[in-house]
Amino acid sequence: MTASKQAIKLANIAASAASDKIAENIVGFDVTSITPLNDVCVLVSGRTERQVAGIADGVEEKFLEIGVKALRREGKSLARWILLDFGDVVVHVMHEEERVYYTLERIYGDCPVVKLEAAVA
Repeated sequence: MTASKQAIKLANIAASAASDKIAENIVGFDVTSITPLNDVCVLVSGRTERQVAGIADGVEEKFLEIGVKALRREGKSLARWILLDFGDVVVHVMHEEERVYYTLERIYGDCPVVKLEAAVA
């Protein structure tokens, strides 16, 4: 199975919203082979807790504009690693130190990379 067109579209919207908040190291993975719950996982980094919170807020605002509400949100109070679950798409907004420490790319390393337009810019 591969990620749905809708999930890829939402992942691109998330990446674009994160990019608008100067997020770094934006990457998406098609996780359909390892989880039945989500299609795409998007990872983004921020340099400070304030930026991490701003990126997460920007992604949520953009999704609300298109009528998609987060099913779950975790980590907002510390703003070191905020997880936004939109169903088909999960967005991990991580402080760059957490990103290096936890290396989620290693977990998703066998998954196909989803081309995100914002990540190319």
